[in-house]
Amino acid sequence: MKTVIGNLVDVHQQRIYPADIQIEGERIVSITPNPGLQTPNYILPGFVDSHIHIESSMLIPSEFARLAVVHGTVATVSDPHEIANVCGADGVAFMIENGKTVPFKFNFGAPSCVPATSFETAGAALDSKAVEDLLQREDVLYLSEMMNFPGVLSGDAEVLKKIAAAKKWNKPVDGHAPGLRGEAAKQYIDAGISTDHECFTAEEALDKLQYGMKILIREGSAAKNFEALIGLLNDHPDSIMFCSDDKHPDSLVEGHINQLCARAVAKGIDVFKVVKAACVNPVGHYKLKVGLLRQNDFADFVVVKDLENFEVLQTYVNGELVAENGKSLIENAQLATGKAINRFNCSKKKPEDFVVPFTGQPTLSVIEALDGQLITNDLSVQPNVEAGNIVSDLENDVLKIVVVNRYADAPVAKAFIKNFGLKKGAIASSVAHDSHNVVAVGVDDESICRAVNLVIQEKGGVSCVGEADAIVPLPVGGLMSTDDGYKVAENYAAIDKAAKQLGSTLSAPFMTLSFMALLVIPHLKLSDLGLFNGDSFSFVDGQVAKS
Repeated sequence: MKTVIGNLVDVHQQRIYPADIQIEGERIVSITPNPGLQTPNYILPGFVDSHIHIESSMLIPSEFARLAVVHGTVATVSDPHEIANVCGADGVAFMIENGKTVPFKFNFGAPSCVPATSFETAGAALDSKAVEDLLQREDVLYLSEMMNFPGVLSGDAEVLKKIAAAKKWNKPVDGHAPGLRGEAAKQYIDAGISTDHECFTAEEALDKLQYGMKILIREGSAAKNFEALIGLLNDHPDSIMFCSDDKHPDSLVEGHINQLCARAVAKGIDVFKVVKAACVNPVGHYKLKVGLLRQNDFADFVVVKDLENFEVLQTYVNGELVAENGKSLIENAQLATGKAINRFNCSKKKPEDFVVPFTGQPTLSVIEALDGQLITNDLSVQPNVEAGNIVSDLENDVLKIVVVNRYADAPVAKAFIKNFGLKKGAIASSVAHDSHNVVAVGVDDESICRAVNLVIQEKGGVSCVGEADAIVPLPVGGLMSTDDGYKVAENYAAIDKAAKQLGSTLSAPFMTLSFMALLVIPHLKLSDLGLFNGDSFSFVDGQVAKS
């Protein structure tokens, strides 16, 4: 029997009082008010990230847990969509089994859109039968984000079978419908889809809330919607959750859901509403086996210094102290590289593979990257032509972007992009949502080629070439490292700094780069098959440069 004391934040009774919490084994056996207790500390339910791709942390689940518990996170609702696009159901199984090796509550879903579209090359496919096979598992809790909202609206048979399978097994369906409004949003929600984390305006979120959808306020390393949406928590405390979606390792070292709590309270939002969004609502919606500070609940909770900064002093999972005073108590158990699941089958490239011949077109469709957003704009730009080829225009910050098929040797897809800001060199990544081919941006073909070949050589990673060549290897699916999480975070921070020293003004250049092949987010993106318009869901005629 162990006892933890502090000011208990009782969300259910909407009160805060000094209490002794007694734990036996995995559960809370009693909560006793202690009026004479003098302590400045507060006890809260553990934080839950209601939608995250663990793979984007570049850490395997066991390492993600080591870092996350320091910030009071006890559970995640995790979509293994990224590894599934590379390795299929085997990738999902890898994530589940690795997650079980640590005291942390991973809650994985069955990826609904593998591949995300038919307009790109992925490493695997999960049809409705494969999805139902996953949903039958007790350790698969929901159908992951249904990104194919056009398929839902048009009644695509495979899409509807996947949703039907989730209903059959009584598991919720996550949504993904950026910009969907009005009757189209109602139709999408009425199909059985219960959440959305893609709202980027309060008006869009309110539109979906009125039809019964729950809104996940996302604040990750690339997409940041907190400021636009947090006001909704005042009037809709039962329908809002917090999530990060994608969080890079250096960002995870700094903080997690606890940071969103501090920001929300600083805006004057009632602390009980904040705790509901951060801790309680995900547990109820997804039926998680996570305790909420009641007698007989699992002992999953955090002790924080105050209810302003939410600095975490202790984190408990199933009654076990897993973090204390900024230090993780979960042991590092690195995965042997030889056990890393992966699929990477392309050969190194030559600079001439990246040449874009000028064919006389007066304008180019150019992707405009937006800092802190997954959406992009579609610009019409006059091409910069030298020696008969279209090349990067550094003066106007229009650089070449390429996507290389990593699953087989194939022609390189090429286009141009604005706002990366590089003045020399190139960056490349095999983290390229959602099919995870190799994406690169650079000022010249030689630099782009070097950056791409570094990634190919390691069978996955993020690379930067400029004054010196650097890479963070990601041998697990080309997405995750086998190394210590804090070391990965340090190495990633260094390569991020190197990219910024090349001129990039983006707050997270590699994270932004990773979404430039994400076709399901408007407006203009590049897949390994060509330049793609996310509004018309079709390739851009006359703008597909391949060789």
